[in-house]
Amino acid sequence: MFSMTGYGKAEYQNNGIDLIVEIKTVNNRNFDFNAKMPRIFLPFEGEARKIVSSFVSRARIDLFVSFSDKRQVSQDSIVDIFKAKSYYDASNLIAQELGIENDLSVSTIIRLPEVIADNRQSEDEFSEIFLDTVKKACEKLNEMRKTEGEKLVKDLLARMETIKELREKIIEKAPIVVSNYKEKLKSRIEEYLQDVPFDEARLLNEVAFFTDKVNIDEELTRLGSHVSQFIEIVKIDGMGKKLDFLMQEFNRETNTICSKSNDVEITNYALSLKNEIEKVREQVQNLE
Repeated sequence: MFSMTGYGKAEYQNNGIDLIVEIKTVNNRNFDFNAKMPRIFLPFEGEARKIVSSFVSRARIDLFVSFSDKRQVSQDSIVDIFKAKSYYDASNLIAQELGIENDLSVSTIIRLPEVIADNRQSEDEFSEIFLDTVKKACEKLNEMRKTEGEKLVKDLLARMETIKELREKIIEKAPIVVSNYKEKLKSRIEEYLQDVPFDEARLLNEVAFFTDKVNIDEELTRLGSHVSQFIEIVKIDGMGKKLDFLMQEFNRETNTICSKSNDVEITNYALSLKNEIEKVREQVQNLE
């Protein structure tokens, strides 16, 4: 199981080229990819996204790229004289048509697109270096996410044990509630009626009605089933969404127990359950 929160960094340094790729992920319900990179790498953003998605299924992902090329430009620069002449001819035509001076200089012409090209690597030649560095950053990211995920799972399983213990305490207490209610009701009736005989059947009917009203056997059974499911699912990678849904079911059963409870001790156990479940729910939302 992976945590959705993580950080990875990879560097490439060779022959004057310095490339750093950093990737950071935080909680998100879906795959949300954002990249900040120099223009030279923009053509490869789609491929970078595919690489990242092979490592991360859902999270907010921020990819940061810093790049510098400190190599000297070759003296054997290629000059496209025809392209330069076309710019010059076009500027002359504009000057004549508008009746203004042609102030186009050589320093301006050489900065115009495609007039001068050097023998440095082209954008396409950086593709392999860039994408390989992105992949290495993702590998570092997943190392951290795996470590964090394992810590989370360990804590979640410990909390499941606490939930199981609280459930067992409620199971032990629940039958006593009905028995105590019967004794209290009978004692109260006898106190009010004193020596007047009363209908035992009516008493049993009242107890039966109360028993049905406060019965939480189904909720406790389903809660036990949810705990078992959670323990199995949490061992499987990429099941964070399913666990998030399962925690809603935990809450539903516990809320019902609280609403049906007619005993302070059971209510306190149920409130402790809700507290543990909320902590689990918060942590589950950080699992991929």
